[in-house]
Amino acid sequence: MESNFANRLITARKMAGLSLQNLADRLGNVVSKQSLNKYEQGKMKPDSDLLISLSSILNVPVDFFFSEPSVAVDLTNVDFRKYSSKLSKTELEAVEEKAKEAFERYFELENILNLKEPASYFDYPLIVSNAKEAEEAAKALRNEWNLGYDPIPDVVDMLEDKGYKVVEIEAPDSFDGLKANAGNQRVVVLRKTLKDDDLVRKRFTALHELAHHSLTFPEGTEPKVEEKLCHSFACALLYPEDMARKDLHKERFHFYQNELIFIKERWGISFPAIFSRALQLGIINDYVYKQLHLVYRKRKLHETGKEPGRYLSKEKPIRFERLIYLALGKELISVNEAAYFTGTSVWRFREQMQPMV
Repeated sequence: MESNFANRLITARKMAGLSLQNLADRLGNVVSKQSLNKYEQGKMKPDSDLLISLSSILNVPVDFFFSEPSVAVDLTNVDFRKYSSKLSKTELEAVEEKAKEAFERYFELENILNLKEPASYFDYPLIVSNAKEAEEAAKALRNEWNLGYDPIPDVVDMLEDKGYKVVEIEAPDSFDGLKANAGNQRVVVLRKTLKDDDLVRKRFTALHELAHHSLTFPEGTEPKVEEKLCHSFACALLYPEDMARKDLHKERFHFYQNELIFIKERWGISFPAIFSRALQLGIINDYVYKQLHLVYRKRKLHETGKEPGRYLSKEKPIRFERLIYLALGKELISVNEAAYFTGTSVWRFREQMQPMV
């Protein structure tokens, strides 16, 4: 028990983004940094009162410390979207630790259900070195996945249908998403949506991570260049060339907010992504593009919840949660185990179960 508790305490502390001293401070120094270190080494174990305090501060149920995942996950080929460079080293570690813990539960549940569902991953066979080639890759994906020229109703749902494992985690606003491999599985991690979040940002991030999974870039490509190519791919996938040219027409110098709202609410794409699309297709020049961004920021539309228009979609991964109820319905797991998989307490899970039969 001491060994398992020690490992789970380390995981919980890292997920919370706390050092041993930070944790001791949060506990009001009722236990020292040295004692906490002994807990993590399996040399000591806390009493029940301290265990409850640790649960509260680290934001995990008490059962978390005594659960033992049957699947160990090692995330490889990890790529963060550019905004994540603003995260501190501790925050980056917390994000990766949360992702690993989430996928450990995900894959453990799949093993219990004995699921062997084949994935339909997209791999573009050509090297992508410029925006035009990224555009061709997006067209190839739309063709391979039979998307036609219609808006993508729900990007996250589409990725899950194709076999990509998608989870949400609580993370700072400066984190958008990451892609990684977990063995032979392709995974995507997104920041959990907050009340005022605009879902178009999440849609774009999910497709940006898909680009990292699907595209191959010339050896030695700088990270900034690779990010731009992933952006171009995501824009082209959200707003296909033929439809963008039809909506935006030929060369122009002016855009109006109401027009941008119409496009955003139909295609699920942000104002800046529309500007980038227009530039990429030669509908506007560099000068107009820069002026559009200046006005956008001057009106503070870049601030959270300020960009007008809302795309009506869920953009929330549901497959994992659905599998929990499937396993529960088949009596393959208990209510206590279901609560563990959801990462919540048993009493909270019982509150939301609402059985029909």
